Amino acid sequence: MRDAYHEELDSIGEALVEMARLVGSAIGRATTAMLDADLKLAESVIAADQKVDDLQHDLEARAIALLARQQPVATDLRIVVTSLRMSADLERSGDLAQHVAKLARLRFPASAVPHDLHATILEMGQLAQRLMAKAAEVITTKDVDLALQLEHDDDEMDLLHRTLFQHLMDDRWKHGIETAVDVTLLGRYYERFADHAVSVAKRVVYLVTGEHADEIQAAAATPPQGE
Repeated sequence: MRDAYHEELDSIGEALVEMARLVGSAIGRATTAMLDADLKLAESVIAADQKVDDLQHDLEARAIALLARQQPVATDLRIVVTSLRMSADLERSGDLAQHVAKLARLRFPASAVPHDLHATILEMGQLAQRLMAKAAEVITTKDVDLALQLEHDDDEMDLLHRTLFQHLMDDRWKHGIETAVDVTLLGRYYERFADHAVSVAKRVVYLVTGEHADEIQAAAATPPQGE
């Protein structure tokens, strides 16, 4: 009976990894659809989000059933509750990838992104995909050090986001208000996607250590007394 219980816990972890891989792929494909004005690809990203939603619903049902049947305590309870929170982060990440694809569909056959910002948006999309791939690895390996690195990696996304705003605020901006709104939304989608990847990694830290990532980082940054 306990073997079946732990197999069910393991299967919840596997579902989280699959969700992370799906949304990571989605943000990469949505970015390509956006930059290439590829309507077929955009539609496929939009449709594929249903699988992420289905995985989350299935994971929630299994987690709630485990809570009801097994009444887990200590570490096992932390696994179930933290997994539910991670699934919510991943589901929202899928929604953000879908938002990018929907914007690509809305502006077809044109691209919502001016040519001079293609490189920045491409870099944001690639970075978002890498961050989520790293989050998937963290879920699999339970590597606390790798998890803590993600917040540092996210600084690069914040820098790219600021770069977008510098373009928007430049007096030489010549692409109009509608495009400015599109670019503003895109920047926000990528920034939030990265934030969810970081959140997933932080939840793994809590799952493994029982401590919040911010507390661990603060302790590491505080010099020992007497120095």
